[in-house]
Amino acid sequence: MKRQILLAVLLLISTVYSVNAQKVVAGVKLSNTLVVEGNDLVLNGAGTREKFWMDLYVGSLYLPKKSSNAADIMGSADAAAIKLDIVSGMITSEKMINAVNEGFENATGGKTAPLKAKIDKFKSFFKEEIKKGDEFIISNVPGTGVVVFKNGVKKGSIEGADFKKALFGIWLSNKPADKDLKEAMLGK
Repeated sequence: MKRQILLAVLLLISTVYSVNAQKVVAGVKLSNTLVVEGNDLVLNGAGTREKFWMDLYVGSLYLPKKSSNAADIMGSADAAAIKLDIVSGMITSEKMINAVNEGFENATGGKTAPLKAKIDKFKSFFKEEIKKGDEFIISNVPGTGVVVFKNGVKKGSIEGADFKKALFGIWLSNKPADKDLKEAMLGK
């Protein structure tokens, strides 16, 4: 009987630990789950965006279920989120907007004209000062479109599967912002 009780206690402890376990990337604790606009998502993978050997932000990808297929993720209408945790004071609003411009150019093969108004609206979400410790959640919400949060405050939303595909392509396309980050976000 004592052995069964001990086994039950150990099982309970291991279950609690695994449910609350977190992944740590570049000092940022990432939850294994994320709820965005009522959609339950799981951490697919996470890594750092580096430039000149400096960590700029931690990028994490949350999906309804794990996947390593970038094309399927970009093209899916399912709920999904990319979380950016800023870990460097080197990131400014201007630098983020320039990086977004470059990312859309790369993700669309230079064909940004049909998305110009949506891209401009998206860039407006980054006009406020960006500081180390800021958190952005860029999520696809079925029936709504892309919804952007900064530090838990909703900045706005943008409709369109074409926009979502191009946006997620910044990190997951064949010409991503950072190849190592792409692989990490895909859980590879």
